[in-house]
Amino acid sequence: MELMAGEESAYGYRKLRICLQRKHQLIINKKKTYRLCKELDILMPQRQTKPRYPRRIARNRTIHRSNELWELDIKYGYIAGEDRFFYLMAVLDVYDRSVIDYHIGLNCEGKHAAQTLQRALWKRKVYQTEKKPVIRTDNGPQFISRIFEETCEHCQVEHERIPPKTPNLNAHIESFHASLERDCYQKHEFTTYHDAYQIVTEYIDFYNQRRIHGSLYDLPPATFRRQVAARQVPSFTVTL
Repeated sequence: MELMAGEESAYGYRKLRICLQRKHQLIINKKKTYRLCKELDILMPQRQTKPRYPRRIARNRTIHRSNELWELDIKYGYIAGEDRFFYLMAVLDVYDRSVIDYHIGLNCEGKHAAQTLQRALWKRKVYQTEKKPVIRTDNGPQFISRIFEETCEHCQVEHERIPPKTPNLNAHIESFHASLERDCYQKHEFTTYHDAYQIVTEYIDFYNQRRIHGSLYDLPPATFRRQVAARQVPSFTVTL
């Protein structure tokens, strides 16, 4: 209280702790200082920061064709031989269920999400088109990072995030993750990162090119997309 009555009155609890340590040689941590300040009602008002990129909540949509809505999410895998985890970040088209692009690595940051999104836009040839897909993610740190939001803004794509504890709003990529877990992760014990990378890459190729998908007229995603473009199978709508 003496500090708050003096020139240190502008300090918050963190700097008050430093003053107590330096001036009075007290052994005290910032948590204890916070509790004392709260009890004495001398906590400084918390600064209110306005986010540069406000969250857009995912809404119900009706999808009529490819490249309208993409879901982006992360799946963990375990490398038993090295006793560590790896990450798979994938971009999936809700309409044709294709894994457009992905990142596999021992770490997964906002920059990887940004790079994966940019590659997906180039692969689908929509990077420079006026109409671009909506990107739907959860609230993971990679997807709320500044670099990912800046990339979305630069590429002029709308980024929407599902509310917490609502994985059903990302149901299509969650379904892919379930297939990946059942058909790949559970059938292999990865000994090295290289081993995991090769096996998962091969599975994604199988998933896109050869795996029969019940909701796509029993066609693989790549075949379905070609046949829809050629009007060999009827198109449909996806409501979510």
